[in-house]
Amino acid sequence: MTATAPNVVCDISADPFGERFFRHLSVHKQLLGGSFHFESASEALLDLVEAAYGDLPSHRLPVAAPDFRIELHRVPHRDQPYIIEPPQVRMHSGAGVLCGVIDASNYVVISPAQHRALVVASEDMLDFPYHLRYELIEFAVFILATRGLGLVPLHGACVGRNGHGLLLLGASGAGKSTLALHSLLSGLDFLSEDAVFVQPETLLATGVANYVHVKSDALGFIEHDVARQWIGGAPVIRRRSGVEKFEADLRHGHGRIAASPLKLVGAVFVTSEQAIHPDALLRCVPKDDIAARLHADQPYAAGQPGWLHFQQKMAQMDVHELRRWQHPRASVEALMQLLDRS
Repeated sequence: MTATAPNVVCDISADPFGERFFRHLSVHKQLLGGSFHFESASEALLDLVEAAYGDLPSHRLPVAAPDFRIELHRVPHRDQPYIIEPPQVRMHSGAGVLCGVIDASNYVVISPAQHRALVVASEDMLDFPYHLRYELIEFAVFILATRGLGLVPLHGACVGRNGHGLLLLGASGAGKSTLALHSLLSGLDFLSEDAVFVQPETLLATGVANYVHVKSDALGFIEHDVARQWIGGAPVIRRRSGVEKFEADLRHGHGRIAASPLKLVGAVFVTSEQAIHPDALLRCVPKDDIAARLHADQPYAAGQPGWLHFQQKMAQMDVHELRRWQHPRASVEALMQLLDRS
């Protein structure tokens, strides 16, 4: 963290928009193929940046990358603090900016054309670090990287080895995170469990491998005591759906985080359907159905630039459906078989 010279303004009438900081701190991170500069007068907000992006490998893509700048402003407590959790984020757009608004004191404004974003958070929002980090700070990073680097943003996971990766797609609750976790524990490289960003020209996939989120019932399938203690001792977060999950930090040495982007060699639609035999977990998706399956699974990405190119390239690959067996280990072995063919 670096600091520039302080600039003190005491009279609000001289600076009604809060354009001048008392102290200016900055942190730089190489993320998703882009160079991100986070600037703030608040060490607490930059600590959240460090919690999200500290000790991650620096992913780079074969594309000219602009510098992205995110300013984080901390404002006083709200008059009525949140009791349970902050309200749902509301999305707005217009005049070339994208907005995610929780309330008048907590929001993010993103200008993709300028490669800049502003995150504003109140003192009491610091009591909800998961929502602040995930819904405001990480949201700004993802939007800037997607728009500024021409990436296709996917809701899914990605694991691989030897530089090759498999997309894990499917509905929420299908088991993507659990499968990604067991892939990590079985020795595969972990790229992401929730959001994957793909350069459509090269099919290089990048992500942020900071945390894995799994429900408590996943502990019964973890056989190694150290790994089970790692997951079971992690903080518990509550999704907007009401589902509670362990948020386990991947940077503590349990498995390998992908050191660089992975070249996609296929995709797997994870389903909750039970297989009738452990050798019948994988089922090929017909070539004529791949485009429609991808479009239905990724409605937001399907409306973004680069989707058609990405979809056409994926339709030329082997895409499978993966059904469940009694233990996630069987599913991991099925993924390894696919990677062995690449």
